[in-house]
Amino acid sequence: MTFVKVRNRLVFHLLFIIALSAIISIFSLLGIFQITGYAYEKLNITYVNVFTAVSVTIVIFSLVLTIFIFSFIFFTRKKIRFLKDISENVQRISNGDLGLTINLKGNDELTLLAKNINTMSKELEDRFIKVNKMEQDRNELISNVSHDLRTPLTSVIGYVDLILKKKYDNQDQFRNYVQIINQKSLRLKTLIDELFEYSRLSNTNLTLNMEFINFVDFIEQIFGEYALDFESQQIKVIQKIHTHMVPVKIDTEKIARVYENLLANCLKYSAKPSELEVELLKTDKISLFKISNKVVDAQFIRVNKLFERFFVGERARTSQEGTGLGLAIAKKIVELHNGKIYVDLKEEWITFTIELPLEHKGKGEE
Repeated sequence: MTFVKVRNRLVFHLLFIIALSAIISIFSLLGIFQITGYAYEKLNITYVNVFTAVSVTIVIFSLVLTIFIFSFIFFTRKKIRFLKDISENVQRISNGDLGLTINLKGNDELTLLAKNINTMSKELEDRFIKVNKMEQDRNELISNVSHDLRTPLTSVIGYVDLILKKKYDNQDQFRNYVQIINQKSLRLKTLIDELFEYSRLSNTNLTLNMEFINFVDFIEQIFGEYALDFESQQIKVIQKIHTHMVPVKIDTEKIARVYENLLANCLKYSAKPSELEVELLKTDKISLFKISNKVVDAQFIRVNKLFERFFVGERARTSQEGTGLGLAIAKKIVELHNGKIYVDLKEEWITFTIELPLEHKGKGEE
């Protein structure tokens, strides 16, 4: 639609310049005829042969045509220069100089065209950067997956080979090999499951099953399911819920995955015995959830790396408990809900904060 408007305005402007140049040429022609007649009268010329008349006529019309051309060029010189500049920049953009912008001049239809080209160039640059980032992420993902899958798979193959070759001294050692194979296989399955989940969450066509809920009830239910686990690990949960109603619209299954991941991390990495502080409040537009726990070896925690794929802390890497995808998955899910998740570390306390937009039911919604 914008292109049609620009085209129509350009055509109108061009026709106006042609008409103006034609008017100047006509007045010039009338002036030349008047001057010619005056000259004939002064020189008392009463007869002109055909050759001379044709020659004079050709000269006069050539002069008028020249006036028309110069008038047209005079009125269009700035636009022609601007068009040339636009054409050269479009050529550079087509050759790969994405993000290039044209210097805007004036406020006419060509300026509007240049603005549209600048917008297109910026969008192409953004898409190119996004595609490159996706390609880099894909290569990084393949590299990390290969590394993380190879470790347990190599162990499984190694111990299976020992069993097949009967390289064990007794039944206890045999059972130990089988147990190791089982542990490594389960870890391999966990890693593959989380990898598939992360890939599915990265799909731009993913559809969320959104529903309105009271977030207070949701949080209490999640913590109720983990109450015995925290009690057995000597972790005392202190809840600070400042309101009885926090309306949100979420995919409960996926958001539950986020909180289950956080609580599982608290169980694994909290100092024991210790306390776990939970706070839920709301502002005008967002719900704010904070979960804080005391950790062991806080100096080894790299806060800026926690949400990166396949990053695991020193304890997780040593014990082979973590896959490095849990928090990356949690971040994906929260961002799909137009929310934020971030972490802060102060002394021995680590705090995860989740922000989700508040949603109120519209009329007709139940």
